[in-house]
Amino acid sequence: MKKLFLLFAVATMSLSIYSCRETTEEKTEDAVEAMGEDIESGAEEAGQEIEEAGEEVENEMEQEVEEEVNETDDN
Repeated sequence: MKKLFLLFAVATMSLSIYSCRETTEEKTEDAVEAMGEDIESGAEEAGQEIEEAGEEVENEMEQEVEEEVNETDDN
């Protein structure tokens, strides 16, 4: 009876360890996927901000060029 109980205890522990390992792997995979999505989202936001900043600089340069051209014509 002791051997049967011991065998059952070992089998139960083995299954629980295996189950925990699978859960850990799944959680790790989920965390990696979430990190990838965060990185992708951050890169998209940074790209949009860079594009907007470039457009602002372009607009400012166009305005400065127009002002310079208009000043030259007035003299």
